[in-house]
Amino acid sequence: MTLSELRFVIAVAKERNFRRASEKCYVSQPALSLAIKKLEEDLGVQIFERSRTDINPTPIGEKIIEQAIKALEEVNYIRELAKQGNNQLSGSFRLGLIYSVGPYLLPEVIPILRLSAPEMPLDIEENLTTQLEAQLKNGIIDAAVVALPFDVPGINTLPLYDEKYLVMVPVSHPWASRKSVSADELADENVLLLNSGHCYSHQVLQACPDLSRKGQVLQGNSLETIRNMVASNLGITVLPCSAATDRYLNPLVKVVPFSEPVPVRRVAIAWRKSYARELAVMCVADAIKAIASDCLEMID
Repeated sequence: MTLSELRFVIAVAKERNFRRASEKCYVSQPALSLAIKKLEEDLGVQIFERSRTDINPTPIGEKIIEQAIKALEEVNYIRELAKQGNNQLSGSFRLGLIYSVGPYLLPEVIPILRLSAPEMPLDIEENLTTQLEAQLKNGIIDAAVVALPFDVPGINTLPLYDEKYLVMVPVSHPWASRKSVSADELADENVLLLNSGHCYSHQVLQACPDLSRKGQVLQGNSLETIRNMVASNLGITVLPCSAATDRYLNPLVKVVPFSEPVPVRRVAIAWRKSYARELAVMCVADAIKAIASDCLEMID
């Protein structure tokens, strides 16, 4: 068993395709296929089920892939120790964030990290929760900032803050002069949300159950796009507070708070239990908690 063979196994598990995996590993497809076949023969088990259209890990293959990821992490940690002299805050940190957090959190946290960890630049990945989960488990990213719940075997989570949701309406909307709006009133409106793959939309629908039963829900590709759709008078939306601060507003929209009980999301940082640079994770978590914002209620 070699490290190259383990890398090949992980690449095939990620790509579900031998040709793409070989390209990622910079080897020929026959060489990669032969190496994996040799490893299967050495271990006496089949790691992948192969067909003309699909390549999927076997049940024992899933466990082998999980251990291969851990093994390569340990090897990478040895290299980092040798290169950085045991300085976990040296070298890039691969941070994933969900779309409804990244654009609003990063401008606040990066200046703090430049002071607390100047030798640890962020390599940023914005994606859906399901994709970040897969990237986290496969070692593609080091940590992810996600909304809870996020219950994944082998993954640690640390709650960071609670954030309220707000309603955004066109300035000509009857609610523009209201002091508050109840969640159940949304069911009578055209409500703009992100596409259904986003956990943000799922949380809004959970907080406003009548909306999913009888409301008119329209979809957009980003919160910024949705904000402009509201400004054009297509409908209203629900935004996390950090996406509705003064810097993101324009004269064509108005923000209205929810009345009690106010819908809230809890945001956390998640990382693999086997990850070697836990001090780096804590540094990012501390930087986020150091943000001064009326929108974010930090969790001790």
